Amino acid sequence: MMLSHNTHAELEAKMQSLKGCGLPFAMATVVRTVNATSAKPGGKALLDAEGAILMGWVGGGCARGAIGKAAREAIRTGEPRFISLRPQELLDTEGLAAGETRDGVHFARNGCPSKGTMDVFVEPVLPLPELVICGSGLVALALADLGDRFDFKVRLCVTSTADVSPTGNVTLTQGFGFATRGFVVVATQGQGDRDALRQAVSTDASYISFVGSTKKFDTLARQLTEEDPKLGNRLRMIHAPAGLDINAITPEEIALSILAQITQVRRSQRIGERK
Repeated sequence: MMLSHNTHAELEAKMQSLKGCGLPFAMATVVRTVNATSAKPGGKALLDAEGAILMGWVGGGCARGAIGKAAREAIRTGEPRFISLRPQELLDTEGLAAGETRDGVHFARNGCPSKGTMDVFVEPVLPLPELVICGSGLVALALADLGDRFDFKVRLCVTSTADVSPTGNVTLTQGFGFATRGFVVVATQGQGDRDALRQAVSTDASYISFVGSTKKFDTLARQLTEEDPKLGNRLRMIHAPAGLDINAITPEEIALSILAQITQVRRSQRIGERK
């Protein structure tokens, strides 16, 4: 069954809604069918992180389990999956086993009485990674601009919004009352250093860095640890000074080195999830 224009519009609206909420999902598209199947090429469905179909149609119950599993894996690893559902007789004839992957194609058994074959492409759609930047100086603004251009969801936290005008799709917040599981860069440079660092280590951020000298950071870390000894382990995980060592001098170069380090950490996390 090919999708009608209205169904395409509804799927698009649902996709935009999920993106707006920052929720991961997967788009499953029927690429090819052989013999009798309830789904036809062009059939589409949206699935959530648990593999449940939110909207659309890609076949009956015989196919949903395998497609749901493929969606869960695609969302977990961030990589698309190509799944071929085939009757057991065809798998045996071709020397294949259910659950086997060859040349990027994952094979699954289609137990439907129709004994049809269906190939489905499952593509993950993940929310933009969040980058929280504390500070309103030149490094902070340069990093906000660069992060926005590299498809990060950027939030700029400042002590005062009066004289700050970030460009692009950057969210501006007054104060350091943020929560995130993403990436945090403290670039306050004397304007609320301790408050920003204290808030950063209280979050579940996967990466925290501090723009400033090692000596300055060590002093701040010691003060925060004296206030709350429980912060010690978290503070030791902060990248200070922030960024990869590329002999950066200008604010733009420093911002580039920080984003490079964030990218390095982010990709390493993805590799770890795939293993």
